[in-house]
Amino acid sequence: MDLKDQLKNLFPEHEPPEEEASPGDPGIWMQDDPIICKYEKRRGKPHTILEGYTGADADFKALTKELKTVLGVGGSYKNDTIIIQGDYRDRIMELLREKGFKTKRVGG
Repeated sequence: MDLKDQLKNLFPEHEPPEEEASPGDPGIWMQDDPIICKYEKRRGKPHTILEGYTGADADFKALTKELKTVLGVGGSYKNDTIIIQGDYRDRIMELLREKGFKTKRVGG
């Protein structure tokens, strides 16, 4: 028995309002500051680095997983940065803008 059922038993005449998800709600933390998208070569291989996201660890995992799945590449997140293998700045910035994030391209 979950909390809603318990409350329904205590207050049978009360009808809770229906909660609607907003159409642009991605289920992750949205922020006002732009996410910085930059290109770096590490050990001679190109990487796209995303910095400036202030969400929780679960939000980092969800955003990283979604980007990796859509792009079909590897990557990880460490120390408040998301690292995607390859130079995908344009596609990542486009995906983030569609989700409602502000982005800023740094370098090149």
